[in-house]
Amino acid sequence: MMATMPAATALIADDEPLLREQLAAHLARLWPDLQVIAQARNGREAVELFDELRPQVVFLDVHMPGMNGVEAARCIGRRAELVFVTAFDQYAVEAFAQGAIDYLVKPIEEDRLLDSVQRLQARLRVADDAQRPEFGALLERMAAELRQRGGTRTHLQWIKASVGNAVRLIPIEQVLYLRADTKYTVVAWEGGEALIRTTLRELADALDPECFVQVHRSTIVNLAHVDRFSHGPGDSGEVQLKGRAERLAVSRSYVHLFRQM
Repeated sequence: MMATMPAATALIADDEPLLREQLAAHLARLWPDLQVIAQARNGREAVELFDELRPQVVFLDVHMPGMNGVEAARCIGRRAELVFVTAFDQYAVEAFAQGAIDYLVKPIEEDRLLDSVQRLQARLRVADDAQRPEFGALLERMAAELRQRGGTRTHLQWIKASVGNAVRLIPIEQVLYLRADTKYTVVAWEGGEALIRTTLRELADALDPECFVQVHRSTIVNLAHVDRFSHGPGDSGEVQLKGRAERLAVSRSYVHLFRQM
């Protein structure tokens, strides 16, 4: 008797709940065996859920607050089949034309989604990364184009925190790293440490992504204060900060940020 393939699993990431549900409903009709095991509201949550659940297929909205879909795709890499969902198909024409990554244009049409489903099913039956050699380079170009088209954006310049009995405005360039701590976020800066009630996710969306990068689900680091990066076991690593003794863990999804170090 021929063995049957286990049901495929998927993650949907979109900042619009209705659009997530609509895509899930379309998939339920066109690919009944597909299990949508998680839904994410932004790219950062998508990466966290992917690391936890490891779905085989990830549908990523290109434009999401904070970490966008392309940045999330760079973190996920080739560990899953990726499908971009976008209202602006000009962003990734080259990638789509080469067949490196699939895409859907909003509003999603079922005939177009069926084409995508059939390609995904074929890829899952025969995984062959050799057919997509330009995967990483294409994502880099897409990310650059998104940044260019995104225009200017005002990023967080100060963090207001309680230090002892005083309230201080900490200049953002003095912040070394931010770490989630139960109900609070620890702000490590040149003058010491402080606790704030703003969540790490809220801070991530407000910080300049060119300067501050997430290296772990609980840690964001200021690249200007990174001295060196060291590889660790299982494709993980750690960063050493300038003039500091502590080392910050870098999880597998974020190691790519330090490949040039």
